[in-house]
Amino acid sequence: MLKIMNGQLKLRLNINEKYKWDLNPIYPTLDDWEKDLQFVESNYSKIKNFESKLGNSSNDLLLCFKFSEKIEIKLDRLGLYAFLSKDLDLDNKTYQEIYGRLSSLGTLISQAFSFITPELMTIPEETLNSFINENPELQIYRHYFENLIRSKEHILSKESENLLALSGNITPTASNTFSYLKNTDIQYPTIKDEDGNDFQISDGRYSYALFSTNREFRKEVYTNYYTPYKQFQNTFSSLFVGSIKSYIFKAKARKYNSTLELCLKPNNIPIEVYSNLVETVNNNLAPLHRWAALRKKVLNLDELHPYDTYVTMFPEIKKKFTYDEGVELVIKSLEILGEEYVVPLKEAFNNRRVDVYETKGKRSGAYSSGTTFGVNPYVLMNWNDELSDVSTLAHELGHNMHSLFTGQNQPYVYASYPIFLAEVASITNEALLLEYLLKNATTKIEKLSLLEMYANKFVTTFYRQIGFAEFELKTHQLTEKGEALNSDTLSSIYGDIYQKYWGKDVIMDDEEKLTWARVPHFYYGFYVYQYATGLAVAEQMVDNIIKDQKSGIESLMKFLKAGRSNYPIDVLKESNIDITNQSTIMNCISKFDSIITEIENNL
Repeated sequence: MLKIMNGQLKLRLNINEKYKWDLNPIYPTLDDWEKDLQFVESNYSKIKNFESKLGNSSNDLLLCFKFSEKIEIKLDRLGLYAFLSKDLDLDNKTYQEIYGRLSSLGTLISQAFSFITPELMTIPEETLNSFINENPELQIYRHYFENLIRSKEHILSKESENLLALSGNITPTASNTFSYLKNTDIQYPTIKDEDGNDFQISDGRYSYALFSTNREFRKEVYTNYYTPYKQFQNTFSSLFVGSIKSYIFKAKARKYNSTLELCLKPNNIPIEVYSNLVETVNNNLAPLHRWAALRKKVLNLDELHPYDTYVTMFPEIKKKFTYDEGVELVIKSLEILGEEYVVPLKEAFNNRRVDVYETKGKRSGAYSSGTTFGVNPYVLMNWNDELSDVSTLAHELGHNMHSLFTGQNQPYVYASYPIFLAEVASITNEALLLEYLLKNATTKIEKLSLLEMYANKFVTTFYRQIGFAEFELKTHQLTEKGEALNSDTLSSIYGDIYQKYWGKDVIMDDEEKLTWARVPHFYYGFYVYQYATGLAVAEQMVDNIIKDQKSGIESLMKFLKAGRSNYPIDVLKESNIDITNQSTIMNCISKFDSIITEIENNL
């Protein structure tokens, strides 16, 4: 593997430049970053010049918006550079420092700007409408004002908003500490690989090892990977509960009935979307139980353990994929979307906006950096030469293109997308990749392998994430009731849900019960369920493209450009998809069931 040198992670300086981010388009040097930081530090307090004047005239209101956006755009750019630089080497104290400085500045700016929303709420609705009608430049803010008015009961006084802004230095502490503990401080054991060489376990290598056909090796990696989580389980439980309590604080401060409402209502997502999703899946676990039984049978195992749920049932397919081969496959699979999509996709690869390989100190996993107004987004990878890496690359480029098109087609106020829509474009890309690979499969065993990969996508992105969502909801509800949660109760709750989802054919290991301790998304506030809704919507998107290519692509591109210009549920409806309809979820479950049937018929 490219990133391994004498059993250790490769150093970044030994990676070819073309596989590393070029951050120069953001800031050529750290000095340039400092100049913008100094500009923001010197000017953000001038926002106070607009305080108590927003209701005077449409011109005063517009000038305030223009000034605040000028500061926020620069702050976003500063944040992107600091965030990306930090993640390339979490041990680098320079980038830890600038990230920390920026975080503190962001809190000060939030505090200074905190008067805007409460003051807007004091302006009569008729006055706001007259301002919009008389000043064409305010027209773009109409939906923004409508959304504010809808949320009026949760907007506090200037003094209270100021206090909440001050808390911004405190509430992320659990999440930030978790990230450093997981990615930097804990030490994973070194074991022997299949060939007797030293194998230093890491997040990236853990995922790689679970696909190994050597059962003893993947079991050894699996059990040893969880060693530090066992060792620090009390620390992880304290951080996890601390994060929940920070959401409870924000929910109570803003007069929401629950943390779930706090996270869903601002985007106008009905609570029923969440509860119906969990309930529908709990009533339809049979396909997942069927999948577990099939894996146990094909793998010829007396016992199926969690570390057996990823390895392929068809080891005859052993093809590895270099990063360059993966890029070619992703491009070919997405050519169906036309030049409007593919040309900027190629630019992302050619302009070094993908950081490819795992190196010492680099953040684990994969992500796309999101929309930063006026700057193209970036993708982080930790490439392992597996087909799953090709799928992950397609996934992250889906996020990337969504951010790109949103930033290019929306004004700053709408130039991002809510997390409810965040996974749709990425999973659509994954589905199109798999459709392309299945269409071009040349042998029966290749087709079986791809169908297995497709089925695994439903397992990991749909059922697994809904299990996570059920765990997250239960732990939040228990904490809201005042019940104390510790590592044992968290492990018990997670273990019971995992066993229920997988059924009697999977043997629960103690290590699996600690999964709650290592999932960063549990610190994001009811994020994970959106992977499942994203998959359901994406499958519908792909079906629409297959049935009517022209209309389907038009709907997809309209979705990619919409940003926050409308409520998420309505953005989907404008693309001919209704996630509030249970049939959209059931169609997803039926697709998974049909893939299992196709695998059985081809065995």
